[in-house]
Amino acid sequence: MAICHKRHGGVDAVSVEDRRVKRLPREVREKQILDAAVRVFSEHGYHEASMDEVSEVAGVSKPMIYAYLGSKEDLFAACIRREAGLLLEAIVAGVDATVAPDMQLWMGLKAFFEFVGGNKQSWRVLHRQVISQGGPFSDEVLAMRSRAITLVDALLVGVATKRGMDEHAQKSTEAMSAALVGASESLADWWLDHPAVPTRTVVAWLMNLVWMGFGDLVEGNVWSPAEH
Repeated sequence: MAICHKRHGGVDAVSVEDRRVKRLPREVREKQILDAAVRVFSEHGYHEASMDEVSEVAGVSKPMIYAYLGSKEDLFAACIRREAGLLLEAIVAGVDATVAPDMQLWMGLKAFFEFVGGNKQSWRVLHRQVISQGGPFSDEVLAMRSRAITLVDALLVGVATKRGMDEHAQKSTEAMSAALVGASESLADWWLDHPAVPTRTVVAWLMNLVWMGFGDLVEGNVWSPAEH
């Protein structure tokens, strides 16, 4: 399409129609801003990160950032919300519900650590930055953690039902799921500082730690302290 120019006070101005053609779709622009914000927040933390730098990295003006995603606080919350959603999507997509329970757990853990390994800036924002900030930002991560616990719990409950576990053992599945999610987060945080360890090795360590314990649980073998 030919570019139509109009003269205003001796300065060429691109027509309104042409500006509309060049304008990026809102979802593309928001992704551009959020990608830049995740990078800046990851490198500097919430307090030290500046909207000026986000603007520079994203290649858009600060007024545009405010117009699309709001204040710095709103932008940080949007980053957390998006990255948490992407992480959970990766885990769900990585699990084949038709395979044996231990393989489902392996696949879920593998998907989690592959996401962390491939998106280190994302994990720093989700885990380290949110922990240091607390407050309302933690609500998004707590929601993500709750959904992850629900996914693991559904797996363990399914195993419990098939194997006829007693009521006491069945009630423990949610607590054990919470313990696994917490262990995964802690190990992922450790892994950020030890990047030379291969992904598969980290997953195997955690799998051996938790599944051997889960294996006893689903078989009804429960340890208890000796009576004195």
